Amino acid sequence: MRKVVYLLVLLAASCVQGYAQSSLENERGATIALKTNALYWPTATPNVGMEVRWASKWTMEAEIGLNPFASKKDDGSFARSTKHFRLHPEIRYWFTESFYKHFIGLHVPFLIYNVSDVRWLGTEDERHQGWGTGAGLSYGYSWVLGKHWNLEASIGVGYLYLNSDVYPCTHCGTKRKTVKKHYVGPTQAALSAVYVF
Repeated sequence: MRKVVYLLVLLAASCVQGYAQSSLENERGATIALKTNALYWPTATPNVGMEVRWASKWTMEAEIGLNPFASKKDDGSFARSTKHFRLHPEIRYWFTESFYKHFIGLHVPFLIYNVSDVRWLGTEDERHQGWGTGAGLSYGYSWVLGKHWNLEASIGVGYLYLNSDVYPCTHCGTKRKTVKKHYVGPTQAALSAVYVF
């Protein structure tokens, strides 16, 4: 599954980047940027994003985050865990020019998760394994720090549909029930270091 997602992202990136370069070759400015969300790293979630300009004020971004880590207790059972894979595509409109100052965006996140024993997520003493998707709107701002470096902040709100199987404890394999939830609220928060080509 990971290899398929990786290959699809690379294929899409090369197609979009080729189109962006050919259609924007007479315009000034960057056509592609790589980034990482610093707010995601403290959760032990390595992440990377790529953003491509496809019109003077329009860009398309895709961010991937993966947390494959699970902690174990002394008895060998699993403790608190927030394992997940997140794909976060977004289309952005920039009010001045791409990769500079204010923007608004429309994002459609997708996630696969295996979360256990996290009180603020409502999974205390149980494990939720499932997937989710939705849509949301975001607002952000990008500061130019140098010729190739930007700092970007964004926040988004929206809707998520979550479908998960619930297990009675963090290490048990017997499914207790399936839960479907509808969530409305924050769907994105980012403070990203951006390298612009």
